[in-house]
Amino acid sequence: MTRNLMVFLAGAGSFGLLAGAYLFQALGYPPCAMCLWQRWPHFAAIAIALLALRFGGRALPALGAVAAGTTAAIGVFHTGVERDWWDGPTSCSGGGSLQGLSGADLLAIDGPRVVMCDQVTWEFLALSMASWNAVLSFGLMAIWISAVMIAKGSSRTA
Repeated sequence: MTRNLMVFLAGAGSFGLLAGAYLFQALGYPPCAMCLWQRWPHFAAIAIALLALRFGGRALPALGAVAAGTTAAIGVFHTGVERDWWDGPTSCSGGGSLQGLSGADLLAIDGPRVVMCDQVTWEFLALSMASWNAVLSFGLMAIWISAVMIAKGSSRTA
């Protein structure tokens, strides 16, 4: 295994997870705010992979590991919100106050649709999309770390 192969696999993994997220969105599963938060580090990881394939060294793969770890951490937090292990942001988990809203405001259907972060809309093998993102992103983080270790080994002098 080479450093560049590991970088490519990690970047392709982030691309695949993003493609899956957009596929689910196209199939009628709109993302919540925390789902969108989980996408940004994947975009960063793809850009980092492209740069790392162009430039050598360990710094970019290390940064890729940070990006993968960030989206994994957001996925773990989102999973906890979905499973009621802890509270999520009031902007998307229903914890906000209804004070000051009239009955007409509450029944209005002509506003933006808010997708709740504390609701599981799809799951496979008892894991939600946020959970799968966390699990797979931790795997991508391991691939990035492997790229760092391979680059470290190849930079040693005899």
